[in-house]
Amino acid sequence: MTPASYSNGMTIMIVEDEPKLAALLADYLRQSGFRTIHVADGLQVVPAVRDSMPDLILLDLMLPGRDGIEICRDLRSFSQVPIVMVTARVEEIDRLLGLQIGADDYICKPFSPREVVARVQAILRRAGQWRSATESSGGLLIDDSLHSASFNGQALELTPVEFRLLKTLFQNKGKVFSRDQLMAHLYDDYRVVTDRTIDTHIKNLRRKLDQASPELELIRSIYGIGYKFDA
Repeated sequence: MTPASYSNGMTIMIVEDEPKLAALLADYLRQSGFRTIHVADGLQVVPAVRDSMPDLILLDLMLPGRDGIEICRDLRSFSQVPIVMVTARVEEIDRLLGLQIGADDYICKPFSPREVVARVQAILRRAGQWRSATESSGGLLIDDSLHSASFNGQALELTPVEFRLLKTLFQNKGKVFSRDQLMAHLYDDYRVVTDRTIDTHIKNLRRKLDQASPELELIRSIYGIGYKFDA
């Protein structure tokens, strides 16, 4: 696969308190097919990651509220999302510390936006290969690089929306999602959809999972709230 194939539909969170630099990175990333989210305050990063589940985070080291090292350590307590540390501090100890606490790579300021995009694509390509081999649980295997899923060895013929729905629930086992939250994850073109649309996708996804293993109920309804994946 080419690096560009890892751009389409993926979300990059840009954690940067310099508005012009954040806007420049966002422009280059969007031109390469990525979606972007911007967070400027260190105190908002962890909640934003839990809510939006980005595919990669560009994390500035020096932020108001909390520094990038502390944020990276917290993120690694619940997520394996690829993290690229961005810093103007070039001392070797900062670079090593950033990688030792769970960062996947680092980029030093000043940098070329094109270099950042190329680095992001390379990291996502490696991450996709890793997820393809390891992202499985209870007979369910999700191959992110091939955009496919199987259950107990049986291929699930999922639509793109059903695949994103299953992946969202699967990667957050036990977390209850409201219908509004699921709609935000599934549709990136801001189309107007109703709660009934989400219910229909859930119904179809359940039917396909049941065909592979009728005795298990992996997606559960939480009355008055929404849905969760039950491991």
